[in-house]
Amino acid sequence: MASDGLVFVTGWPGFIGRRLLRRMAEQRPGLRLALLVRADRAARVQAELPALAGADVRVLEGDVTRMHLGLSGPEFKRVTREATEIWHLAAVDDLSAESRRIRSVNLDGTRNLLELARACGRLARLHHFSTAAVSGDREGVILEDELEMDQGFGNAYERSKFEAERLVRAAQGEIPATVYRPSIVVGDSRTGEIDRFQGPYPLAILLVASPLAVPLPLPRKGIAPLNAVPVDFVVEAALAISRMPAAVGRTVHLVDPAPLSVRRVYELIATRSGKNLPPVSVPHRAVEALLGLPLLEKLARPQRAAIQLLNRIAVYNPRNMLELLAGTGVLCPPITSYLDRLIDYVRTQYARQARGPAPEATDDPLDADPTS
Repeated sequence: MASDGLVFVTGWPGFIGRRLLRRMAEQRPGLRLALLVRADRAARVQAELPALAGADVRVLEGDVTRMHLGLSGPEFKRVTREATEIWHLAAVDDLSAESRRIRSVNLDGTRNLLELARACGRLARLHHFSTAAVSGDREGVILEDELEMDQGFGNAYERSKFEAERLVRAAQGEIPATVYRPSIVVGDSRTGEIDRFQGPYPLAILLVASPLAVPLPLPRKGIAPLNAVPVDFVVEAALAISRMPAAVGRTVHLVDPAPLSVRRVYELIATRSGKNLPPVSVPHRAVEALLGLPLLEKLARPQRAAIQLLNRIAVYNPRNMLELLAGTGVLCPPITSYLDRLIDYVRTQYARQARGPAPEATDDPLDADPTS
């Protein structure tokens, strides 16, 4: 990357974006950043800026859903003139959001971002954060180079990210791009910190950390792989790969190469908590019916799509990831090495919630803002 170039970023300060830029600023003294943020996030943006000490930071108010990303004419021209690197992390994965809003940010936002990328005369790389969930309802081995495989989708998020990645792939003849597909991003492997509670990981924790005495049964005996990756690994892997010319034009699964089964992870959590999982297999539809009971309905609503995900026997082949990270020292730690820290952190959060009003919904991992 050109040392005097500008790094343009969307989706900051979201779950991954905040950590990614903090680490990038540590690794690259004198880093020049242009951060696209929504006007209504000014207070949070100001609070996060000290974490980027040492970087030359320019905050640009805008919106990925608008033409030219909501930038003024002079701002757009300056970015396209100076940007040598783009990181596109803005997205919505809140499954309770309106489908129209999800598509607007995830799909139209990517389309607008690609227009800016095409106008950049010095662009060395576009880094596009997708998700392993673009595989939809596919089962079996899923390769990084595969995208359109006649899969179906369980929700608007999966479909929108699939269509967005398809746009990026179509543009790779004009734009040097790398696509990153993380699996289920969980807390920091060193501290357990996680600032979002969505998806299969919190569902596993809810079995043992919530006040409910009734454990939720697992579909299909829980044999599906639970592919979780800690956020610190995602950041380190993406930054290492971003420096490699060999990654241009490639799609990279950021996944655990040897995931445990859903049931094995749940057993580890339950053992630590002195609880037992149901020994019998329960059909997927029966699980959904259980989640509809009045006692569980409110708690389970955000996790309903996670149940569907846990029912898919998908194996994400990480050939490109392993090839590119070979010799870098960046490895995905096994979940057994950090699971205790994740549980401790989540239990602390539950205890805090029990002492006072529940906090507002936190950011999703690729967030432009909490609802977009």
